[in-house]
Amino acid sequence: MSPCRTGFRERGVVMRVELSDVTLDVEVSGEGPAVLLVHGFPDAHDLWRHQVPVLNAAGYRTVAPTLRGFGASDRPEGGPEAYSPAASAADLVELLGRLEIDRAHVVGHDWGSGIVQGLAQVRPDLVRSLSLLSVGHFGAIRDAGWEQRQRSWYMLLFQLPEVAENWLSHDDFAHLRDMLGEHPDAEAVLERLRVPGALTAALNIYRSGVPAEVQFAPVLPLPRLPEELPVLGVWSSGDRFLTEAQMTGTAAYVAGSWRYERVEDAGHWLQLDQPERVNELLLSFLKENG
Repeated sequence: MSPCRTGFRERGVVMRVELSDVTLDVEVSGEGPAVLLVHGFPDAHDLWRHQVPVLNAAGYRTVAPTLRGFGASDRPEGGPEAYSPAASAADLVELLGRLEIDRAHVVGHDWGSGIVQGLAQVRPDLVRSLSLLSVGHFGAIRDAGWEQRQRSWYMLLFQLPEVAENWLSHDDFAHLRDMLGEHPDAEAVLERLRVPGALTAALNIYRSGVPAEVQFAPVLPLPRLPEELPVLGVWSSGDRFLTEAQMTGTAAYVAGSWRYERVEDAGHWLQLDQPERVNELLLSFLKENG
């Protein structure tokens, strides 16, 4: 089924795109080579509002979906497996096809970084370049040692159905507010999570993607990102959840070209905290790679 327009926003068109399993909210704007912008937990496509107009002005067409289980996109029935990173990567493949995009520069933040890495592994032909914000390769996260494990404590909590939901939402989301900390869009994020079923759907990406069996499994070799893909890694100095080592260590898991950049004076949501710097880095990298 063709995408249908349901509303307009200043930057572009917000579309409801019906895929095989789900219908996603997708913001599409601009003309030129495509740039796919993929958010993470607990965000939606508006995470990229500072990047979209700059990329459009530079001659790029932007596609910013809200992933399944987040925002106004569908929350499919079923357990955590319905929200796996692999399912979201498959959604992105289908979305590009529906929009008749043969290749795209792909940018991912937080869980979006993991999802686009999966996309690049299974369909490198669709990816012109890969930009990873905040989250590096899973192998590098694993290699980053005890400090990274300490920062990732919440991933175990998120595995516990009802326990995690109750703890996060208690007292008007007091604990989740503490976790979001300096998130510039904290109130908008919390408003979306108040919708019945929304918090569980958002947490299911952790339950399917990094269950305890994966977090504490024996160390096994992990594949590197494909040789033909140039990769940019960007980490921010104020990130409370991720160490710099997990991003710099991603170099060992990149078979092709690798570029690392550090953004100062920004927390985990660096594209909101330091949009001009992030835009500068993205534009530079995209121009380097066609």
